[in-house]
Amino acid sequence: MGITSALYSGVSGLNTNSQAMSVIGNNLANTNTVGFKGSRTIFSDLLSSTVFGSGGASQVGRGVGMSKVDSIFSQGTFESTESDTDLAIEGNGFFMLKEPGNNTTYYSRAGAFRFNEDGFLVNPEGFRVQGKGFDANGELLAGDPGDIRVESVGLVPANVTDTITITSNLDASTVPIAPAILFDPVDPATYDYASSTQTYDTLGNPHLVTTYFRKDPIVSPPTWNWYWSAEDTAGLPLGSAAGDPPEGQIVFTADGKLDTTIVGNGTGAIAAADLAWDNGSTDTGITLTFDTTQFNNASKVISQNQNGYSSGNLTNVNINNDGIVIASYSNGQQTKIANITLAKFTNPNGLDLVGSNLFLASDTSGVPRVGLPGPELGKVFTNSLEQSNVDMGKEFVNMITVQRGFQANSKIITTVDELLGELINLKR
Repeated sequence: MGITSALYSGVSGLNTNSQAMSVIGNNLANTNTVGFKGSRTIFSDLLSSTVFGSGGASQVGRGVGMSKVDSIFSQGTFESTESDTDLAIEGNGFFMLKEPGNNTTYYSRAGAFRFNEDGFLVNPEGFRVQGKGFDANGELLAGDPGDIRVESVGLVPANVTDTITITSNLDASTVPIAPAILFDPVDPATYDYASSTQTYDTLGNPHLVTTYFRKDPIVSPPTWNWYWSAEDTAGLPLGSAAGDPPEGQIVFTADGKLDTTIVGNGTGAIAAADLAWDNGSTDTGITLTFDTTQFNNASKVISQNQNGYSSGNLTNVNINNDGIVIASYSNGQQTKIANITLAKFTNPNGLDLVGSNLFLASDTSGVPRVGLPGPELGKVFTNSLEQSNVDMGKEFVNMITVQRGFQANSKIITTVDELLGELINLKR
């Protein structure tokens, strides 16, 4: 009975080391698999049998068995790529994906994503990446993550200009023009400084609106008058004409700053009725803000901003390091589409492997913590892919160890066979 038990102990060793070799082979086969996490085998001894001798009861082992195949979720190295939609995670998070027509959520560390023909962000197997969308104001929408999609057809509509902000300085040493010389937009001698701003109507057509500044002869408080002009599509002048009174005034304090005690100082408006572009667009007024100083320095525009733009085609889609999918258009506008979400598990070793670099949550993995990329769930890197975390050198050492273990257990079987042969030969 004891000899036979040793025979089966050797068989258990062969089976267990064979399974370990399968794990090592799988690790080495996936050395170049994006986002692959290697595994290791954990052996455990089998239940011992009790034998009795002159010294009392003793226990004899009955072989070895496979206790667990653990996935190793250590960080893999990053490979730089040329694709703006390649992503890698630094941390413990997982990308969330769903198969079209299936509400099951899969998890993956492989970030080789691309946009398919329908505009969905997908992995090579066509599973759709999950994220939280943005509304028209660039704010994240509430609710669960959903498919990330960029509409790749049509134009982004134009946006009419209704605000202009001019940040400038008006030279305090400017000598006022004589009141008898009336303002004329075509005569530079009738104003002290001018600034032109590109604006857009409701159809997305560009129009150049020019703001003119002329120092008022009043010494105290320092005051500047402003005017404006433009042309409609027929070339006819709009706005201030020769001899017109100013559209408004800007009053400064003695230290060259806007006088905030005057209500409405530093603001102005161009009425919608004055912006008849004669091209079928809807008239829309413009609010002006003059973020202006009056220092003893040359008159100049520091910056000028307006909120309009023309229509445009989709030119590029990329993902930034916050995991935000951004669509860029030919009119220079950028739109936030969605923010990629990540999931983190209390026990990632409890995840079920389902192939294609995908995992499924299980009872032992715990409920995932879902959120945006960050210190807790992991940081996202663009133009990067996480490589396999398999250490080939270590795997080859493990292979040698398993091979020797297999040989030792096979030697047990051959030795027991010889013992049994000797036992049978006793009757001769």
